[in-house]
Amino acid sequence: MAIPYLHSLEDCADFAQAVKPFIPQLYDLPGKLTDIFSGRESLLKLYTETNPLVSGFAFSVFLGAVFLVVAEVNRNYSQVDRCWSILPTLYIAHFDVWARLTGLPTRRVDAALFFSTIWSVRLTYNYWRKGGYSVGHEDYRWELIRRRIPKALFHVFNWTFISFIQSILLFLIAAPVYPILLASTIEPDLTSADLAYLAVELGLILIEHLADEQQWAYQSAKKQYQASAKVPRGFKQSDLDRGFITSGLFGYSRHPNFAAEQSIWFFLYQWSCFATKTLYSWTGVGPAFLILLFQGSTWFTELITAGKYPEYREYQRRVGMFVPTSWAAYKTPVAPKPKVIRTSELAKRKQQKEKDYEKQKQKQK
Repeated sequence: MAIPYLHSLEDCADFAQAVKPFIPQLYDLPGKLTDIFSGRESLLKLYTETNPLVSGFAFSVFLGAVFLVVAEVNRNYSQVDRCWSILPTLYIAHFDVWARLTGLPTRRVDAALFFSTIWSVRLTYNYWRKGGYSVGHEDYRWELIRRRIPKALFHVFNWTFISFIQSILLFLIAAPVYPILLASTIEPDLTSADLAYLAVELGLILIEHLADEQQWAYQSAKKQYQASAKVPRGFKQSDLDRGFITSGLFGYSRHPNFAAEQSIWFFLYQWSCFATKTLYSWTGVGPAFLILLFQGSTWFTELITAGKYPEYREYQRRVGMFVPTSWAAYKTPVAPKPKVIRTSELAKRKQQKEKDYEKQKQKQK
């Protein structure tokens, strides 16, 4: 059987019972794929007889190799970036399709696939309108990293982190659906808790959408202002001259869209823990690594931003990176007005100096 026979919900999150027995299938896959190409075995049979976690992981490793080759051939290292908004949903859909083909209940997996599909459509559109899928487009940060480290070291960085680790990460953040699938064999129906988690996920997607829309509107207005020297309606010249957005959700968090993105996958992990009645499980590896990745990438992004815009340091001091640190929204510091000294005051000061000088002369006599 391609999934374990489990007696309790807690067992569904137990790595030793739910995952370890099927690891040997990973080693057998290359040989079985050879049998398929030679016509000795059916692809559908192999798919249904292979544990879905194992086949999903194997596919992420295969994609890592594809990303590596395409990146090195084209000297463009944003290959994973182009698939970032698609692959997690593809892996959840894989769990859903596998469950349907093997006759397992899918209601709870369907719920996860529903929110993930909305997440994918929205994020893919946002990436597309920023030119992410245009020919030759590459994240500007890869170019900056290339300039800062030796060429050979950057290739090692691509062979490990950019191509393979990121590809596997996109599978791991979707992996919490696997214990939910296993739990569905014991509790197949959607519960009120499932619907609550689904509502939270949709709410986080809405927050991410609002943040991206606010940032898109600001950047579009700034680009128009820089091209025409005219301030678009709804914006102030001082805000556009600042160079970065501080209004709306960005008045409380420097990166509300990033905060929502991390929370989406963390809450999927929490959903998995609730479904299996555990406080924590091995599926937390993916969301934890994602959070660490955002810490590093956001730090690097802000290092660049702070070097371009003088006010950004103050913005960093007063507004949290992800989590709000104040109930009050950020406001641009008002520069102190220069003190105006009137002519009468100058005359009084001059008279006082003369009196002090006369007194000093008299004392010397």
